[in-house]
Amino acid sequence: MLMGLDTFIRKMTRSFLLNSGLYFTCITMALGQAPMPAPAITPQGAPVSYASITQLNGLLSQLEATSKNAQADLVKLRIEHWKTSSADKKQQLGYVDSIQRNLQGALPEIMTQLQATPEDLAASFKLYRNLDALCSVLGNVAESAGAFGSKDDFQSLSNDLDAFDGSRKQLAERIENLATSKEAELVRLRTDLQTARAAAEPPKKIVVDDTEPPKKPAAKKKPAKKPADGAKPAAGSTTTPSAQPQTTTKPQ
Repeated sequence: MLMGLDTFIRKMTRSFLLNSGLYFTCITMALGQAPMPAPAITPQGAPVSYASITQLNGLLSQLEATSKNAQADLVKLRIEHWKTSSADKKQQLGYVDSIQRNLQGALPEIMTQLQATPEDLAASFKLYRNLDALCSVLGNVAESAGAFGSKDDFQSLSNDLDAFDGSRKQLAERIENLATSKEAELVRLRTDLQTARAAAEPPKKIVVDDTEPPKKPAAKKKPAKKPADGAKPAAGSTTTPSAQPQTTTKPQ
């Protein structure tokens, strides 16, 4: 996981800048710029483990020692005596100047910010990016020293580069562990919040109405109306003529 994170960050940064032909130029400009504004400070009072603080203090102490050694080794360089073109010498002198300004200004400032907020991910990643830029430019100077300078200069710069790179890898591992820990903490806090909300809500009342509604009385059928006297019978109906009384006549 560590190598995956480290390789991904380096490849993404370098592939973009190398493809545009501005890799070392952009990094040199970045190293020469003023430090970025301090990241937002995490709320004070949050518990930080003793092991975490001890690990960070060891990392920062190692970086401070490496920075002092690198500055001393860069001062000893005699780039003007290198067997290369004037343009190359001028470029390497610019790289050295940028590295020195970073080691004396930006790097101590970032380290101080991180020491004040030991587990702040923004400050940690800010230091990682700075170390990545330092390793890239210092590696270019060390390679040029090996090609055009003395063996002693090359060996000294190579040792400084290895020390910076080792600190960068340790910092990458620390960032990964912090991210995993904070993600687990967020999951726990969400779960606790949901539990607290569920406990605060009053229980829902369920009302069951088991009374049967009264039955409606059956509707009475209305009797059929008789036809009025003299009314014509309906079509198709037959009527039986009433019997006429028969009269008998007596014979005379």
